[in-house]
Amino acid sequence: MIYRISEATVWADAQRQGFYASPDLAAEGFIHFSERHQVAGVAQRYYRGKQGLILLQVDEARLNADIECRRENTTGGRELFPHVYGGVPLTAVVRSAPFRLLEDGSVDWPEGF
Repeated sequence: MIYRISEATVWADAQRQGFYASPDLAAEGFIHFSERHQVAGVAQRYYRGKQGLILLQVDEARLNADIECRRENTTGGRELFPHVYGGVPLTAVVRSAPFRLLEDGSVDWPEGF
């Protein structure tokens, strides 16, 4: 499983369109995802203080055959992150739930994640 912290408005758009395509897909050619153990760090770096977030859990095996998921680091660090090169079909999203980062920087994991 891979994870994506999404703004609720982008998730709502995905439900209307039938696939998830965040702004980074248009800007960078792929969608940034995280492994489970990376979610807290990503939340602390990029989503601190933001409201209206949704956590998506995606099953890579359910991606369409023409959509590639690569583990890579595009910023020069050593840690590899999953990047999905294409819109994610909603059938690949196995869970979605409201998500928040607590004031102490820890993650309030939704039930079932």
